[in-house]
Amino acid sequence: MSTGLAHSALRGHRPAFVGTFVAALFAATVVSASMTLLVSTSTDGLSEQARSALAANGIGDMAVVMLIGSIYMSIFVIASTMGTAVTQQHRELALVRAIGARPRQVRRAVVVQAVAAAVPAALAGFLLGGGLLSRVWFAGLRDHGLVPAEVTYRFTWFALPVCLAVAVITSALAAFFASLRFSLLRPARALDEASAGRRGLGRVRAPLGVMAVVGGGALSLSLAHQSSDKAGQASFLVLLLFCVGAGLLGPKVVGPAARLVSAPARRFGGSARLAMLNVRSQPRRFSAAVVPLVLVTGFGLTKIAMHTTAAHYTGSSGSAGEVWLDYFGTGLYAGFAAIAAANTLAMISFERRRDIALLRVVGTLPGQVRSMAAWEAGIVAATALALGAVVALATLAPMLTAAFGSWLPYLPWPTALGIAVGTLVLTLLATGIPVRSALRRRAIRTLAAS
Repeated sequence: MSTGLAHSALRGHRPAFVGTFVAALFAATVVSASMTLLVSTSTDGLSEQARSALAANGIGDMAVVMLIGSIYMSIFVIASTMGTAVTQQHRELALVRAIGARPRQVRRAVVVQAVAAAVPAALAGFLLGGGLLSRVWFAGLRDHGLVPAEVTYRFTWFALPVCLAVAVITSALAAFFASLRFSLLRPARALDEASAGRRGLGRVRAPLGVMAVVGGGALSLSLAHQSSDKAGQASFLVLLLFCVGAGLLGPKVVGPAARLVSAPARRFGGSARLAMLNVRSQPRRFSAAVVPLVLVTGFGLTKIAMHTTAAHYTGSSGSAGEVWLDYFGTGLYAGFAAIAAANTLAMISFERRRDIALLRVVGTLPGQVRSMAAWEAGIVAATALALGAVVALATLAPMLTAAFGSWLPYLPWPTALGIAVGTLVLTLLATGIPVRSALRRRAIRTLAAS
């Protein structure tokens, strides 16, 4: 029965599990590239001169930090995406519980779905990361003089089990825990929660979220007493702790921020007001959309502002090679997080086909639906930018105070504008394309199919 449930869910919720595949694919790609780079820059068999050059540039430490950071972020992104995919199935899971499915059958079905999406994604990501991305990364290190000519690129199969562990085990565990509580509910309660949504965060999630935020703050303060290089490398962990905290606290953080950001929308017509009401009435749904974007904006702002602030106060952002390395890593992780954010937004938008069909049945014009979706995307982007700026400032303030005597980072306005426009375009595309796809179908057919 579990296999049948899994197969039906995969067919009925294809966008959700395409989204899970995409998240696992890019997670495995980044992990594979980081693992391959770590192996390629090891000092085994090298001359003393080459070892000294690698040690002087800190390439070994950098490779370890990149690997740990990529695994950490992959776990976070996969767990978030998988949680969204399972939440979108709550109505179907409640129905199968009502007709006699046992809790363990429901959990097993969800885990089978996760594994079915994660295994091919891990294999493909291993090849992309180890065979393509790591080569580009390694070539850049050599071109900028960070790796001696004696060091050669080495493809490694050791990355494969790491990719499988990160993608498959994380997806399976995320699916299991996302379905655990819901599978144990009585069928009537499950149906009620599937339609109305869950209230509250749970006894474990809220304390873990608070611990992550407090831990990020404590680590950020401790980095104020470290060297700039060590602080820059460890700032990634601070950023992830803050983002994990925001993800766990979810609606309790995103909801109030979205209400504040969306307040001016009521002045811009019916579509804007409807978008505002949608965001406020469904904090969990929009929390899932905002959190990955917070990771994108927070990470990008933190890493860029570290260099622009240093250049503002000292006239130099650092050696060209180190700056290239930092920006390459920033682009890599920010691109990964951006794909995850777009993926989550698209999953949520695809699952709203029935809501869009209902709006059309009661007389809402397609242009009004598109306008509503655009306003929602704008509110999501503005909320993510606001929270991302707070996360970046909390990460940077202690280090900047210790280094330059001022907690305020310096960010040129073209850079800030570029980040804001990029975030808005990402949300508009990720929500607009699924909405346009839904509008092409007849509303009655969509309602009948659901």
